This record gives sequence, structure tokens and C-alpha cells, in this order.
Amino acid sequence: MPDQLSHDPRTTPAQVPASRIREAQLADVPAIVTLVRELAEYEKEPDAVEATDEHFTAALFPDDPAAARSHALVAESVDADGGTHVVGMAVWYVTFSTWTGRHGIWLEDLFVRPEQRGSGLGTALLARLAGIAVDRGYRRLEWWVLRWNEPSIAFYDALGATPMDEWLHYRVDGQPLHALAARDR
Repeated sequence: MPDQLSHDPRTTPAQVPASRIREAQLADVPAIVTLVRELAEYEKEPDAVEATDEHFTAALFPDDPAAARSHALVAESVDADGGTHVVGMAVWYVTFSTWTGRHGIWLEDLFVRPEQRGSGLGTALLARLAGIAVDRGYRRLEWWVLRWNEPSIAFYDALGATPMDEWLHYRVDGQPLHALAARDR
């Protein structure tokens, strides 16, 4: 899908500058890490982010591009002077469903800066991911949302997304992860 400049139809171009969705590039890594930290602030977990520019560089742009397991899209806004600014991101990876026998996309994080919300960039990021899934024959686009994040839940509901309330989310990390791994040693 080509990168496209767009304007929110509810505003005039003077009110909301042009914007576009594109594949992340190596030069975007610092902006992506900054957005991750802003997301952590929004989610009330500012001290939880351990990821660095180096982590994102290794994950998104490994020496062998075929080895990339993680991917990112960025939302860019263009200011009145023609300067571009990364104001949103979607970090994702490919999953596999044993039930469908097909791949899908797991959206790890979607974030658009508060001052850009309502401009259509969140929808555009999700639409681009949906397009990737459809073009590749993937069956699903999935993600989590915090139960208290009512604005995001309303946004996802309006897009036709379905909450998967019957599933419990589990995680093993830290010492329990090491203890479990020790059972295989």
C-alpha cells in the first residue's frame, strides 16, 4: 500500500495539516521509543518501559531483514512549513492460529499523541494493518485494551471490533519464567 497524504474531512487543511501512514524506518526509532514512553505514561505505568533505541533497532531492523519478527507503522503529520513529525505508531507482529490454520496480526501497541486524536490517524493505522492482513491472506487482527480505557474501547467498538471477554490473559515473567525454564534443564 502506498504512503498517502490525507486530510481529516471534518476540518480544513489549515486546521489539521496533512498526514500519512508509512512503514517505520531506522531513523524513526527514537520517535517510536518516545511514543512508547508516552503510552506508558497514559497507561499509568511510566516506570515499566525497559526498551531502548537499541532494542527497537534490533527488533525492527535486524542485520538480516528477513529475520525481522516485529514491525512498525508510523503516523506522520506535516506542519504548515512542510516539516514532518511522527505523532503515532502501530507496533505489530505475525501470529498463527491453530484453529484457522492461518496467520494473523497481533497489534502490540497503538498510540497517537493526544493532540492528534480525532484526526483519523488511529483509524488510518488500523486500516493499514487490516489491509496488510487482507493482502497477505491473514484471518485476524487482534490486540488488548485496558478495561479502564473507555475512549479506546468506544473507538474499537465503532470500528466493528469484538471484545474477546471469554479469554483470560496469562503471563509468566521474571523469576517464575526462570523457574519454569529450569524444569527443562
